[in-house]
Amino acid sequence: MFGEKNQIIYKEKIGFIGLGKLGMPCAEAIRKKGFHVAGYDIQNKSSELVEWRNSIEDLCRDRDIVFIATPTPHEEGYDGREPTSHKEVKNFNYDSVKKVLQKCNKNMKSTQSLVLISTVLPGTIRRELAPLVTNVKLIYNPYLIAMGTVAEDMINPEMIMIGTKKGVYETAVKAQQLENFYKVICGDADPRIEFGTWEEIEAMKIFYNTFISNKIALVNMIQDVSHKLGNMDVDKVTEALAKSNRRIMSAKYMKAGMGDGGACHPRDNIALSWLAKDLGLGYDLFGSIMQAREKQAENMAIAILKHGENVYFTSDSYKPGVDLTDGSYSLLVQHYIKKHGGQIVNGFDNPVQVIVRVHETDEITADENTTIFDPWRSYPMADNVFYYAKYEQ
Repeated sequence: MFGEKNQIIYKEKIGFIGLGKLGMPCAEAIRKKGFHVAGYDIQNKSSELVEWRNSIEDLCRDRDIVFIATPTPHEEGYDGREPTSHKEVKNFNYDSVKKVLQKCNKNMKSTQSLVLISTVLPGTIRRELAPLVTNVKLIYNPYLIAMGTVAEDMINPEMIMIGTKKGVYETAVKAQQLENFYKVICGDADPRIEFGTWEEIEAMKIFYNTFISNKIALVNMIQDVSHKLGNMDVDKVTEALAKSNRRIMSAKYMKAGMGDGGACHPRDNIALSWLAKDLGLGYDLFGSIMQAREKQAENMAIAILKHGENVYFTSDSYKPGVDLTDGSYSLLVQHYIKKHGGQIVNGFDNPVQVIVRVHETDEITADENTTIFDPWRSYPMADNVFYYAKYEQ
């Protein structure tokens, strides 16, 4: 029926629940790689490559791996084709996914693998979805695909993300089996595998998408400024930025820690906020960035104060190797330390309870009763060292 190139080669039987814009192209791509694939959808779908099943119960009966590609939609009017910024913000709707998970849980055995590929917000699986799955291991494996090239993106992905409850690769047998499955599917493409907890993979998926949204919004602001200001070719500006691979188009600044500072960054954002208002753009992208910067500093200050009220900062400068304090993020965090009842101490007049490692290169000497608060998560670990925003196994 399929010809020699579409013959069944591999023994693993694959199931797909949800044969829409994502599920069907992926299911057919897997079938073309030599796996037997069966599928189910609430709407009757036909495919020469995917065997149709009449129910979830029937699908789960004989599949080794079951993928769930059920949509997690917003309500109508929340997809961006019409204005949404004036509306109440809302989470995705997980009702359909929950119903599918419950049926799969009733009809699957521990020897099978249940893999969710639908987009969810960080924290959703552990809080809302995992409690519905008790008979089989639940793996989160979202795809980075674009409509129109779904199959191509699935077999030649930028990365494959695999999330489990604990995120411990060595003990995640089902996740290892899934990794081996993708080695067959992707072949010579040999994409990198990113393995982590459910939350880590949820975040990788959705922040990947929003990185792109932010990039486009910034480029289109340059377009608006060009249009309003005149004497400026937007393409000339964006093409120059696109070639800037030392800091902009690179991995630099992709390690979370202390926020930006210096004589340029904060003040440029403030000035661009004024320019947006002066040109009548109707939005304030850089004002929002400054608000986020300040709230991030306050969040860090609150976290620091949980370890003690007398706080010593290793530096006031905005970056290592200089004594300049222009736009210093360290001083901004210190502002919020004092606002929330803490004290900035020098270690002579008052005992130090917490030492904040401002720069990743800062060396620290502290006794075991003093907490070293490390926002860079790279200081040698000890009982008195706290890594900010670090999940410990």
